[in-house]
Amino acid sequence: MTPSDVVQRNLHHKAHRAGWLRAAVLGANDGLVSISSLMVGFAAAEAAGGTDGGGKSVLLAGLAGLAAGALSMAAGEYVSVSSQTDIEVADRKMEMEHLAADPEGELEELAEIYEERGLTPELAKQVAVALTEHDALGAHLREELGHHEVSKARPLQAAMASAAAFVAGGIIPFFGLFFSNGMRGPAITAISVAGLWVAGYLSARAAGCGILRPTLRVVLGGSLAMAVTYLVGTLFGAVA
Repeated sequence: MTPSDVVQRNLHHKAHRAGWLRAAVLGANDGLVSISSLMVGFAAAEAAGGTDGGGKSVLLAGLAGLAAGALSMAAGEYVSVSSQTDIEVADRKMEMEHLAADPEGELEELAEIYEERGLTPELAKQVAVALTEHDALGAHLREELGHHEVSKARPLQAAMASAAAFVAGGIIPFFGLFFSNGMRGPAITAISVAGLWVAGYLSARAAGCGILRPTLRVVLGGSLAMAVTYLVGTLFGAVA
C-alpha cells in the first residue's frame, strides 16, 4: 500500500485536516477578533470625541489591519510549520543513520515497541521483521517518532489557509460601517459576535467534535478582546 493509498483510506477520519484546519481556525478567529477589535476601538474613539468622518478612520484602520494581519499570519504559519518540517527531515536523516549503523539493534527496538503494545515476544519479532523487510525506515518513523503521511507538516498549505481564513474572518466587521457614528461601534460588535458564533460552529463541525464548548470558547475570547478595545477607544477618544 502506497502513502497515497493510506491517505485515501483515512479520509473518513479527521486527522488529514489537522495540517490546514488548525491554521484556518486560528486565521479566521484572529481575523475576526483583531479586525473587529481594531475597528471597534476606532469607532468608540470617534463617538466619544464627537467626530464623524463618515467612518473613514475606522475603514482605514480595518483595511490596514486586514492587509498586515493576513501577511503576518501567512508568514508566521509558514515559518512555524517549516520548523516542524526541518525537525521531521532531521529525524528522518538520523533514523537512516541508525539503521545503517546498527540494523539488528533497530530491529530489536522495533520488536520491543510492539511488545509494549501487547504483542507476544514471538509475534512482535515477526511483525518487526516483516515491516523491516517491507520498509524499515517508514516503520521506525511511524512507530518511534509518530510520523504519518496524513499528519505531515505542509508549510505552504498552512500559510495559505491561515491568510485566506484571516481575510474571510476580517471582512465580517466591515459590515458595521453602514451604520451611523453613534451606532457604528455597537453594530461592528454585534456583527462580529455573530461571526464568532458561525466561526466557532464551523470549526467544531470541521473537527468532528461537540459544538457548544468550542463555539463558546471562540465567542467569549473574541468578545472580551472587543470589550477591552472598546473601553480603550472610549477613554482615549474622550480625552482627545
